[in-house]
Amino acid sequence: MSREQEIWNEIDQKVKNTKILLFTKGSKEAPRCGFSAATIECFNNLGVPFETVDVLADPELRPVLQKYGNWPTTPQVYINGKFIGGCDIIRELHASGELKKLVDGAMAG
Repeated sequence: MSREQEIWNEIDQKVKNTKILLFTKGSKEAPRCGFSAATIECFNNLGVPFETVDVLADPELRPVLQKYGNWPTTPQVYINGKFIGGCDIIRELHASGELKKLVDGAMAG
C-alpha cells in the first residue's frame, strides 16, 4: 500500500469515527491561521465537543486531504462523516443557525 493510500485510510477512519472533525492549521488550543481560528470559534461558541487534526503536523497529509474532500483549502469540516465545508461556509451556517442544527443532529445520533 502506498503512503498516500495509508493517509487516505487514516483520514477516512477519523472522519467516520468522529462526530465533529475539523482539519485545521494548528490545533483548537492554538490555531495557526485566521481561517482555522474563525472556524474553531464557531464550534467553541456552540459549546460542543469536537476534534481537530493539524494539517501542518504532517506535510504529506494536506495534498491527500484536498483530494479526499475534493476541497482545495483548509480548514475542512466533517460532521457525522459528511463534508460540510470550509471557513466561509461554516461562518454562514453558524450565523443562520444551521450549524447548530447540524451539530445537534450529530450529537443526538
